[in-house]
Amino acid sequence: MTKPKQSGAFSGHRFPPEIIAYAVWAYHRFPMSLRDVEDLLAARGITVNYESIRAWVAKFGSQYATVIRRDRPKVADKWHLDEVGLPINGKKYWLWRAVDSKGDVLDILVQARRNKRAADRFFRKLFKAFGEPRVVTDKLRSYGAALKKLAPGNEHRSHKGLNNRSEGSHRPTRRREKIMGRFKSPRQAQQFISVHDQVQTVFRPRRHTLSATCYRQSRADAHWIWDDITRELKAA
Repeated sequence: MTKPKQSGAFSGHRFPPEIIAYAVWAYHRFPMSLRDVEDLLAARGITVNYESIRAWVAKFGSQYATVIRRDRPKVADKWHLDEVGLPINGKKYWLWRAVDSKGDVLDILVQARRNKRAADRFFRKLFKAFGEPRVVTDKLRSYGAALKKLAPGNEHRSHKGLNNRSEGSHRPTRRREKIMGRFKSPRQAQQFISVHDQVQTVFRPRRHTLSATCYRQSRADAHWIWDDITRELKAA
């Protein structure tokens, strides 16, 4: 039997785009290992090695995340920023994360330092993608020093409790870090978390704020977004 040719970004792949898209979604949506996804597909009669799934995740994960960022609604003008330590190969790195007042993760950056220069670099990345916010919250003084240079008119708040939203956003990362046996390099951490956060933003709405009907509609919309991105990549 002649195998159908794949098109667009999926050109050259043996499996249909729908299977690849499902594997990438399952890996980032749930706290699963690559071998868990392999077993999940096997239960559905699809025999594929976990190394192939690893290649799919590496290639297509960033493409899905890019489209999600491109098409996301306008972000709120109040940002909550926070940093958390990431032990990688015996060295401590810092995961910088920005969350807007709606609870959506804007972006992340893995850096070796937690100082003004690192804050400056993170702000430049955020400003390029989303423009300047009205308010930034965090107790780290490096943010205030960087803002004086980049956006002197912006307000920096550092009162206790303002950053609970961004601090809570680290929990999914910690769960995945444990399953993956910790990150192997700063580059791997950057690539994985930058995709994982965007997928979580789409597929994990704040359920406690929604009625059952609204939550089901939100879930259906999320799958429609994922399928629409798959169609776009097929046509690329």
